Amino acid sequence: MNYLIREIRPALVATALLTILLCVVYPLVVWAVAQTVFPNQANGSLLLDSSGKTIGSVLIGQPFTADRYFHPRPSAAGNGYDGTSSGGSNLGPLSQKLIDAVSQRVADYRELNGVPANVAVPADAVTASASGLDPHISVANARLQANRVAQTRNIEISRVNRLIEANTESKSLGILGEEGVNVLKLNIALDKEH
Repeated sequence: MNYLIREIRPALVATALLTILLCVVYPLVVWAVAQTVFPNQANGSLLLDSSGKTIGSVLIGQPFTADRYFHPRPSAAGNGYDGTSSGGSNLGPLSQKLIDAVSQRVADYRELNGVPANVAVPADAVTASASGLDPHISVANARLQANRVAQTRNIEISRVNRLIEANTESKSLGILGEEGVNVLKLNIALDKEH
């Protein structure tokens, strides 16, 4: 029996110490560093209105549908940008369901934005991102939506284009990905200006 206790005791002590270290100390240290060094990111990169009310996060797309707003890319995440249902549709390029959906989205996009048949529709305008939560659209997508937004708001297209430029974010680390426009930030800027 003493032999069994001698063998079990170190295992129990190691388990208790590792539990305290990895389940209490380490998370508290990571939380404290994040709150000190990156407080905005650690708390969800939330945007607040002038009264302090949360409008949304710059990291998660929002389902804008009104003509006066720029529209995000389609979402495959639940009921439109549902963070609890993040993920793509998992439909392959030969899937008839995907082909039909994209074809319908292209037709709808052309009609809504007055895009002629000889102008290419950006892929991000008609396909969901891998997470289904992407808050960005391409600059080309934003430019094709600019006329609709300007006409609906009854403002000059040059003002809308300036807002697109002001809200265009550069490539990650200067080399990864493409420039993109955060739809939530752009729509907030539109509301503030007009």
